[in-house]
Amino acid sequence: QVQLVESGGGLVQPGGSLRLSCVASGKVFSINSMGWYRQAPGRQRELVASVSKDDLTDYEDSVKGRFTISRDSAKNTMYLQMNSLKPEDTAVYYCTAEISALARTGWGPSALPYIDYWGQGTQVTVST
Repeated sequence: QVQLVESGGGLVQPGGSLRLSCVASGKVFSINSMGWYRQAPGRQRELVASVSKDDLTDYEDSVKGRFTISRDSAKNTMYLQMNSLKPEDTAVYYCTAEISALARTGWGPSALPYIDYWGQGTQVTVST
């Protein structure tokens, strides 16, 4: 009953920019850390960037200075601004978040333990 939905992927020329968005919807009680992963054909999924609940950020070395991760906690939304894109950035990008969902029990609303949720992925292609 919690979903993560990414948007904003597409085809862009080298040197161009894209902005990815990830929205958490459903019975969201609280969101802890959030992050973006990517997976290129024939390669393992890798962490691109992460942001904590306190807005502390971390980046994979190859995207430092080019990508910026941010979140809007009021909207349960995370963003990835990608500038100076390179062909090697081509991949499916996935968002993930540690979310505590809200459950209704016989004693009223209750927050469930944090678990990791994943989006369905959005394709980013950097090519001429």
